[in-house]
Formats: sequence, structure tokens, C-alpha cells
Amino acid sequence: MDEKLQAAVSAMQERFAATVEVEHGETTLVIAADKNIEIAQVLRDEFQFNMLVDETAVDYWPQDAPRFHLVYQLYSLPLNLQLRLRAPLDGNAPHLRTLESVYPNANWYEREVWDMFGIRFDGHSDMRRIIMPFDWEGHPLRKDYPLGYEEPQFTFNFDEIDLRKPKGQR
Repeated sequence: MDEKLQAAVSAMQERFAATVEVEHGETTLVIAADKNIEIAQVLRDEFQFNMLVDETAVDYWPQDAPRFHLVYQLYSLPLNLQLRLRAPLDGNAPHLRTLESVYPNANWYEREVWDMFGIRFDGHSDMRRIIMPFDWEGHPLRKDYPLGYEEPQFTFNFDEIDLRKPKGQR
């Protein structure tokens, strides 16, 4: 691990009790969800992680504690370093504070996470759907989201799937 990245990781472990995971040369800090703003500010201001590259989530359903992990991918332009943060979230109505005050581009990422996973961001300036229609019910990337009955048809399985489809009645 790069010595500057090691300094940032060590500081997060000491100050915020973050745990570190290194897999295939990629460093991940598992952080407490209620410390996300403080950790992001320290990483931006003291360790030059000045870019939020991505923000997404992982659903571990049917596991309930934690049900989700919110994942932040940070990048330091001056140092050419990447760092991933993971914040575990419990339950079916998870929420945490928005990172808009630290990284303004979090606005769009957080709207996407809300739309697809249903994770709420407290204090967000514009928490509305960004991908699905505004009147859509549910969050399609949750593992408990109903899939529906219809399997995709291709030329090789068209007849087989057509036989299994419920036929309309008149």
C-alpha cells in the first residue's frame, strides 16, 4: 500500500475506528454510517481525496443486519490514489446523512441510490427519483423487489417461453 494511502487509512482507524480491508490491491474502509460526513471531510481536507467518483449500494437481503452497504469511491487527483468507503446500514428503511456539503456531485449519486435501493439521505437538497418515473412504486435493485413473470424471449427459446406465458382471456 502506498505510504500516503497508509497514512490516511491509519488516521481513519485511529480517529473513527474504521476497519480496513485490502483485496486485490484495492483498499476499503468500513466506516460507521453516522460518521460519513466527518470522515469524508477529513479525507478531502487533510489527505487530498478531492473527488467522489461513485456512490452506490449493495443489498444483502435476506440478511437484515446489515441489509445494505453504502459504497463511496474516492479519488485523490494530486496523489493518484483511490479509496473505497463502505457504510453498513440495517433494516428495510435505511437512511444516513447526505454528503452534498463535502462533495456537491453526491446529489445525483444519492438520488440514484434512493431511486434504485430506497436508501434515504437526510438533509438532501432534492430527494426525488432520477431514473424511474416519479410515480413508480418500489426500488428495482433491492433483492426483494418482485421480478414479474416474463422471461426474455430470444430466437432459440421463443416457442418454449411462449408456451409458459399466461394467455389473455376474453
